[in-house]
Amino acid sequence: MPKMKTHRGMAKRIKVTGTGRLKRGTYVKKAVKLKRRRGRQLDVDPTNASTVRKQLGI
Repeated sequence: MPKMKTHRGMAKRIKVTGTGRLKRGTYVKKAVKLKRRRGRQLDVDPTNASTVRKQLGI
């Protein structure tokens, strides 16, 4: 059976912390002012976490 490939677009947008939590930034369709004010990365919503993990191959 071949290895699973990582979804490269997802890998560029999501970071995995040392404890295994998934973090994402604010990217598109947001005002620059809003993105700058947030500044930090946010947790991935728990309803989407399993899908993201599959795409990242975790």
